[in-house]
Amino acid sequence: MPRITNLLIANRGEIARRIIRAAREMGIATVAVYADPDATAPFVREADEAVALRGTTSAETYLDVAKILDAARRTGVNGVHPGYGFLAENAEFARAVIGAGLAWVGPRPEAMAAMGDKLAAKKLMTEARVPTLPAIEVTGGAGDEDRERAREVGYPLLVKASGGGGGKGMRVVGSEADLTEAIAGARREAAGAFGNDTVFLERYLQAARHVEVQVFGDRHGNIVHCFERECSIQRRHQKIIEEAPSAAVDAGLRLKLGEAAVAAGKAISYDNAGTVEFLLDNQENFYFLEMNTRLQVEHPVTEEITGLDLVREQIRVAEGDPLSFRQQDLRINGHAIEARVYAEDPANDFLPATGRLVTWDPDPTLPARFESGMETGSEVSVHFDPMLAKVIVHARTRVEAALRLANVLERLRLHGVATNRDFLVNVLRHDAFLSGDTSTDFVDRHRPARERHVRAEEVRAAALAVALAAQQAHRAEARVLKTIPSGWRNNPSTLQHVRFVHRGEDIITEYLRNGDGSFIYDINGHRGEARIIRSGDGRIELEIDGVQRTLSVVSDGLRHWVQSATGEVRLVEIPRFPEPEQEHVAGGYSAPMPGNIAAVNVEPGQRVSAGQVLIIVEAMKMEHLITCAEDGIVKEVRVTVGAQVEAGQVLLVVDTGESEG
Repeated sequence: MPRITNLLIANRGEIARRIIRAAREMGIATVAVYADPDATAPFVREADEAVALRGTTSAETYLDVAKILDAARRTGVNGVHPGYGFLAENAEFARAVIGAGLAWVGPRPEAMAAMGDKLAAKKLMTEARVPTLPAIEVTGGAGDEDRERAREVGYPLLVKASGGGGGKGMRVVGSEADLTEAIAGARREAAGAFGNDTVFLERYLQAARHVEVQVFGDRHGNIVHCFERECSIQRRHQKIIEEAPSAAVDAGLRLKLGEAAVAAGKAISYDNAGTVEFLLDNQENFYFLEMNTRLQVEHPVTEEITGLDLVREQIRVAEGDPLSFRQQDLRINGHAIEARVYAEDPANDFLPATGRLVTWDPDPTLPARFESGMETGSEVSVHFDPMLAKVIVHARTRVEAALRLANVLERLRLHGVATNRDFLVNVLRHDAFLSGDTSTDFVDRHRPARERHVRAEEVRAAALAVALAAQQAHRAEARVLKTIPSGWRNNPSTLQHVRFVHRGEDIITEYLRNGDGSFIYDINGHRGEARIIRSGDGRIELEIDGVQRTLSVVSDGLRHWVQSATGEVRLVEIPRFPEPEQEHVAGGYSAPMPGNIAAVNVEPGQRVSAGQVLIIVEAMKMEHLITCAEDGIVKEVRVTVGAQVEAGQVLLVVDTGESEG
């Protein structure tokens, strides 16, 4: 088979950048494809060429086979790498690529098809003597037949998309009363994310561990495993922290898991990178979940403990080369942990966030691996997955890796949108996590804090840093009276006054410059003395009440972010003349974030009850239910299915009768 000389990457974001990096190291040119919202993204700029797909949504761009094949034809590539997600596990796309005479960087389409239908894959694994959980396909909309099948599986159960993964198209169902809505929601989400709305029911193990095994095969009949990863720390069934190896797997269990994973690969003559996922209970029983016939998001932790470059190996195997390593060549070196940084608000039920990244700046003094599709100035779009980056640390021990990763995240200057960064730090430092007590219900069982604890002195230091940095900048920009000391006023005894808000609390900051260049300050009644030691390049070194602190200050209008060694403090400055507030409508239900209206379940005049789903907003490949807070009658419906809405926009109004009489 001829060598790949020009590779089209049918994906976006961090995985596109990862593939570009590996290809460039191998002397291979790259072509990116991009949707309109990604036109200025780093992966587009870093590729040798980039082709516009002329569309906004996934369906219009990264899921459009004809557009991607046309881009391949126009740029003369001789290979295609699908990354993960989108078309990565679409056997028909793989066949189309191969049919066009191009090298497919992935397994044979037949192997993909065998595992692409997760229900059929379970049957195949049962035949291969790999342990599986009971599962039954949903044939309709949760009618009597499906309810009967759900009883056969048993509650609690999972409704799962047959043609996808990544937590999309998945619902936990605790009782029969919730089955209908769960199936409908999973179908919609699966159709939007994967173009396939087939779902099935599977028994749900509440306190199991999610352990997966990396396998790799070639076209010469070789297949090996590259040890296990544990991905039990999840929210909404989406992995957020992954590690290798698993703290729950000893040498004996590792051998059994590896043998089962290799058996799964051999059953379908697997010939590229793939992952066999299992649930592991506390009795060391494991059950096949699914096989992902692609590169996994969390592949870096395997690379870190084995020294392999899995993307490079994928390309070599696609070119017809045998694996460059044998099973006996592989050893586990230390421990690696990966944290997925998402644009989301953990304090608001992990609701995805959008906006512009005002700052993206890892601390160069801390060794860590960053895989990101973002940079300073990048826009977090409503149209795609809200993952900003993967941050990976490799260390000698698991505890050292966890604590170092927490420190790296704390010191990361990441400002502009809400993220789960502090939540990740709290998980990594949680006693249960450090002791290895991890399972898929970790977040619900241990409830790690969703925000970091910010001490009062940190808030005062942040407020002073913003205020003093601003006054110093104003003096530097002044065109007249430059010889007057910064902080001077006509009435030298009058304190300068700035008001901030931090997590809903007013931070009244007053300060006055002394003759020796120091400042006296009063913040919410706490008085003291501060001195600027030095400042520049967005950083300010302060001595506050005898304690020195080096702080980074980033401002965007009235929003300010102050970063220290212990994390971020966000302040919003209150202007002297506040802007008018957003529209407030009694009984109004507003969009929690920008998105599309996926369903409108009510109409004007309809009586509704507390807990009823009124409207479904789809954003970032996830559904967000607008539920009724209390009984009433629908007075207005202001949106229709398919409409694009903004955060805070009123969607409908329910009259609860409180204003009567």
